[in-house]
This record gives sequence, C-alpha cells and structure tokens, in this order.
Amino acid sequence: MIALSGLLPSRGSSARTLNGVCLLMIGGALLALIGADIQLYSVDPWQELSRIGLGLLQPGWRDFPTLLEAVGQTVAFALLAVALAAPLGLLLATVFHWLPVRLLCAALRSVHELFWGLIFMQLYGLSATTGLLAILVPFTGVFAKVFAEIFEQQSPEPARTVPPAAGGLKRHLYTLIPQSWPALVSYTRYRFECALRSSAILGFIGLPTLGFHLETAFKQGQYSEAGALLWAFLLLIASIRFWLRPRLIPLYLLAALWLLPETIGFSNGGYLWQFISSDIWPAAVRAGEWGAALDWYAMMFNEQLWPGLVQTLLLTQIALVLSGVVVLATYPFASRALAGPVLRWPGRFLLLVLRSTPEMVLAFVFLLLFGPSGLPAVLALALHNGGLIAFLVANDSDAERNGPHARPDDPKGLMRYAYIETPRRFPALLALLFYRWEVILRESAIMGILGIATLGFYIDSAFEEIRYDRAFLLIAVTALLNMLVDSLSRRLRRLARSDRAGLLSRRH
Repeated sequence: MIALSGLLPSRGSSARTLNGVCLLMIGGALLALIGADIQLYSVDPWQELSRIGLGLLQPGWRDFPTLLEAVGQTVAFALLAVALAAPLGLLLATVFHWLPVRLLCAALRSVHELFWGLIFMQLYGLSATTGLLAILVPFTGVFAKVFAEIFEQQSPEPARTVPPAAGGLKRHLYTLIPQSWPALVSYTRYRFECALRSSAILGFIGLPTLGFHLETAFKQGQYSEAGALLWAFLLLIASIRFWLRPRLIPLYLLAALWLLPETIGFSNGGYLWQFISSDIWPAAVRAGEWGAALDWYAMMFNEQLWPGLVQTLLLTQIALVLSGVVVLATYPFASRALAGPVLRWPGRFLLLVLRSTPEMVLAFVFLLLFGPSGLPAVLALALHNGGLIAFLVANDSDAERNGPHARPDDPKGLMRYAYIETPRRFPALLALLFYRWEVILRESAIMGILGIATLGFYIDSAFEEIRYDRAFLLIAVTALLNMLVDSLSRRLRRLARSDRAGLLSRRH
C-alpha cells in the first residue's frame, strides 16, 4: 500500500484530505476490477430469483420443533460465547497498553470464526466446545480492543484521585469502568447481535445452527423452508431489545447450557499437543530438511498463497468502495430528516434485513443467481456492510435533526441530502467504512468456503484433504494480512476523524 501521508496535503482543508482518501480508494477499486474474478456465468437468475422471492413471501416449515431447536442452539452458542468473551476482553483491555497483549488480541481477532471452527473441529469434532471456542476466541480479541478504545475516550480526572500506590486494575475498577459502563454495555449488546450471525454461519461447517438448515434448504431448492429460516433469524435480531433483559440473562445462560448440541465425533483435547507440535508443520521442517522445506513453501506461494491473496485483496477493495456507494444510496430512506417520520420505516426495515442477514447467506443466494465467481461475494459484502453503516449514519442524522446545527430555513429533499446531511455525515461515514475494512477482508477470505477462489477456498480444501500444514500456513498469512489492514485502517480513520465521531465509539 502507498503511504497516504505522501500523497495528501499536510496543510490542506479536511475536505481536501477526505477527497484524497476517497479518490485513492475508488482508484484502487477500479484497478481491482481488472484482475478480480467477477464474471457472469450463463445461468437464468430471474427464474431462480422468482422462486426465492416466492419462498420468502410464502414461508413454511414442516418440522416446527426442529426450527425452534435450531434457533435455540444459535442463541445458545452466541450467548455463552459473549458471556465468556466480554469479561476476558475487559480484563485484557486493562493491560492493553502492553505490546504482547495487543499483538495477541490482534492475532485472535484476525482469524475468522469459521476458520477457528475448522481448527477446533480437528480437536473436538462437531461438538459444543468447537462452536463456543470458534466464537469465544476471536470475540475476546475484539472486546479487548474496543473496550480499550472506550477507556481511552474517558476523562483522566477521576483517575488522579486514586492513590499513586494503587495498581492499574484498581484504577480501572474505581474510575474507568464506572465511567465507561454505559458504552461497555451498549457495545456488548451490539456484539451479541454479531455473535448471533457468527453462530448462524457456523452451520456452514456442520454445527446444527440455523446456517446448517439454511444451506440444506437452499441446496435442495426448498425455498419456502429457507424463507421460514430467514424470517426466524430476522425476527430474532429485530426483537433483541425486547427479550434480552439483564435480569433474565442468568436464566438464559442456564437454558443455553441445556440447549447445546450433542457431540458428533470426538470431543477430547488429547490430540491437541500432536496437532500444534507436529501436524501443522510440513514434513520437511519436522525432519530438518531446510532445502526441501524452502521448496515446499515456494510451491505453496506459487500455487495457493499468491492466487488466493490476490483475489482476496481485489474483492475486498471492490466491496469496500461498493459498501460506501450502498451507504450513500440507502441511508436517506431511513433518515427522518430526508424521508420523513412515516416513510423512513420501510427504509429502516430494508437496512435491518441487510445488516442482520450474514454475508455468507447473502453470498450463497447470489451464487445460485449469478454462478461461481467473485461477484456474489462482492455483492454480499457490500450489501451487508453498507446496510450496517447506513443504519448508523441514519441514526446519527436523526439524533442531530433538532440539534445545534438545525435551522428553520434549511433546504428539503435532494438539496438537503447533497448540501447538508451528506457533508455532515461523510467524515463519520468514512471512519466507519475504514473500521469495517478489516471485517470485509476477513469475510472475503472465508467466502472461499463457498467455492470462490479466495484464501478460504484453499484453507477449506486443505482441511478436507487433512493437510493441516497447508491450512496453518494459509490461516497464518490471512491473520497477518488482517493485522496489516487493521493498522492501515486506524491511520485512515485518524484522517477521517472529526468532532462528530462519537458515532464510531458507540458502534463497531
């Protein structure tokens, strides 16, 4: 990547800085179109799309108890994982200033939940342990990072009242945590919504959550059953505020333990040492044959690493820019200032559908419509992330409608969108977009599980062929790539930061 500090003016206005960032990202996306595999195949999408639409309009599920069980297990994995990850992340956030802790958390969150699931499946089979750890491990890294950022935004004055002899943990317990508590709770609730999506897509690797039944229904062309599953998941997400009550959480946790699925395969960790000490390393390395090891790494780079890396980066760049286009096109329909108090509700429902439906599910549907290429992945990533950011931007617009910037002579309609709302929201929009960059990259990689030629395709193939050395190398490269993009996105967010970036601190 080219350093932005060398391209953008150091004394120019913030508008010139943002324009430079946007032009750079758009130019990268246009160049990515040249090498990305986004071709259309000769399929009949309209006939298939009409069948899917009919299934959504006429949902039906023959075995209702199975549907309830899938919903319950989806919630169980998500709830237990967040209940464990949030305290662990909070503890790590208190020492996040230590470089080893920051590196550990970056490594944990850089590997997608599905990849963690594939790893733990080799140790614990299709078990509750696999599902819980697949969400718990990366979410702990995410919680630690975001909680530490929330702590940094608090006033330092209360900490000065604590005696100097008090340790860092006491300072956090008596000053930063009480100050940050509303933000910590708000983010944990949001992260639980993310955990529900992660739990659902674990079904794509065999765990009995909603994703398992959804994939089966789509593959068999049972779109009425698929529609019932999608509506059940959307209602689950939309109703969180009504059923996720603090006083009921202990009861939910007990129910979640009871709802966890039975183990399929092996469920002990006795194989762990052999896995990490032997299986994930190539035979030449274990034998000390360094010449043969170099040949093996060169083969992996030429045949899998480089092709998968290129496609992952190209699809990520296109999806990132297209996500911004989706935000600009959809947020006005959910904003009270632009759509009005009544017409905004259809727009908010559309954004609820987009942000609640997991990218894997959207990509799976688009694969049926457009064939096996990178196009389904790009569309799925752009619609999901664009819908999420548009929802936050519309909320920010509503929050400021009667604020200090409101004037009685403000223009209406398209003029207000072009000259008032969008310029005001644009810095926060960019900051959120760069905040999701790392997520888009991780999601681009896992799209390979659906057959798209990203890094995930080669990782999934390596696990299927029981070539753990190949899988470990590919996952390690994916993690390093995510860490680099995360570092770059932080620098870009500083360029896009404004005094209205409180939106970013409230939501991921």
